[in-house]
Amino acid sequence: MISSLITRTSAFVLILGGLVLLFAPDVALPRLVPGYPASAAWIGSLLGSSWLGLAALNWSHRATLLGGIYGRPVVLANFALYLMSALTLVRVVLGTGTSPALWFIAAPVMALAIAYAALLFRGPFDPLSGA
Repeated sequence: MISSLITRTSAFVLILGGLVLLFAPDVALPRLVPGYPASAAWIGSLLGSSWLGLAALNWSHRATLLGGIYGRPVVLANFALYLMSALTLVRVVLGTGTSPALWFIAAPVMALAIAYAALLFRGPFDPLSGA
């Protein structure tokens, strides 16, 4: 089932990012954002904890049929997160003076935004190939 693969991938990405931001925001954020103040590391912890919450939601729905009308709240929450994150990261990455490491964050976020858009608008039984 394609929705299970997407949900597991999303949970893995969110767990990985959430753990890094929860336990090492003072190390990770200054490397991604030059000039990031160490006193603002709490923002990374707050973001990391919210990512871990959404990862738990995804993991608990990993075997559930998602897409179309099935599991719409889960799909919509993930779609909103990944779409807004992708738009923000693309704007930042295309700007000047950013870390090239942001491309490694932007690529999976954009892929998951597209995957959840397909689940939201096509449904779980429609082919994702467009044929």
